[in-house]
Parts: sequence; structure tokens; C-alpha cells
Amino acid sequence: MVAMVTAPSGSTGGRMYGGQEGDARRAERRAQLIEAGLDLLGSDDGDHTLSVRGVCKRAGLATRYFYESFTDRDALIVAVYDHVVQRIATSTLEAVSTAGPGEREIVEAGVSNIVRAVAEDPRHGRLMFSVAQSSEVLAQRRLDSSRLFAGLVTKQTVGFYEVAESPRLDLAAHFMVGGLAQTLTAWLNGTVTLPEEDLVNTCTDLLLSMAIHTR
Repeated sequence: MVAMVTAPSGSTGGRMYGGQEGDARRAERRAQLIEAGLDLLGSDDGDHTLSVRGVCKRAGLATRYFYESFTDRDALIVAVYDHVVQRIATSTLEAVSTAGPGEREIVEAGVSNIVRAVAEDPRHGRLMFSVAQSSEVLAQRRLDSSRLFAGLVTKQTVGFYEVAESPRLDLAAHFMVGGLAQTLTAWLNGTVTLPEEDLVNTCTDLLLSMAIHTR
């Protein structure tokens, strides 16, 4: 049951605990902690000693608020990573769905969205691709997200080319996702020095060259 604590007579306001206002405040604090975690995990060299106290200090919240949303630091790491992956996956699907009907237009829209996402907020790229992050939790999450994006590639391929799913198609999808991830890693750390537009065009060409192996 929702509990209401009303203000004393003569006061000008009241607070609701356990109801919508309380839920909204918890959600806001959770978002602050996720953003603080992203700041730390997505820093230039990564934060290998991410701590509850450190995240709370970054978020400007008392330590007790951490545990209303997360059981431990690993739970926060998972939430931060999933938050980033979900944003990129959702925006990429939207970009692909609104692209032109041609094969190149669709592939280029997806690649461009991913590249722009990691270019505009380098924290995203560092979190998803940086080898400086050695957390076992992140390693497992990266494996899971690779499977997720490979599944999205497979789904788009099946729909576009009207082909059946197969081990060959699954292999090609993982090859594409892994190759793009390594390319973006090299681009983000400066090993690959192409301008963003050239990067998108070249990756699109390479992915299209793989199309023959998906049919």
C-alpha cells in the first residue's frame, strides 16, 4: 500500500514515499549512478578499481543510495554496459529501418549510426571495445553483445535476401560483427587514421563484399 506523509499544518508541501514520486526519485538516482559508472568505465584508460564509494562520489550521492538499485559493483557494470548496448542497438535498428531500400543504403545507415555513436561519445566505444578493461563481467557482456549484434545481422539478412537461417549465415554474421568491432577499436585508439566518412564508406564496402557468403 502506498504510504503518504503529509506536511505539518502550516507547511507548504508534502512528500510521497513508496509511490510515484519515490519511484521517480529512485529512477533518477539509478540513472545518475549509471552515468557516473560510464564516466569511470569509459575513461581513457578505464577504471580497474571501480568502487561503490567512487561511483557514488562521482554521482554526488550518498553510498546508501547505491544499494537501492544495485547489489554490488558488478551489477552496476552490467547495467552500464547494457545501457550503452541497448542505446546503440535501438538507434541502429531505427537507422536501418528508415534507410533507403537499396542494399548499400541499409548497410551504410547501420555502420554510420554505430560509428557516429562511438565518435560522439568515446566512452561508449571504450566501454564496448577497449582491451584496457579486463573485468570478467565486461568480457562476458562483450561476448553476449557480439551474439546480440550477430543475431541482428542475421535477422536483417534473412529479411532482405529472403534466405533461410543456416550455419554459414551465422558464421558470416559473427565475422562481420567481430571485424567491425576490431576496426572500430583500431580507429578509436588511433591505429586506423581514416576520417569518419572514409571509415564508414570502407566498412560498408567490406561488409557488402561479404554479402555473397550470406546467400
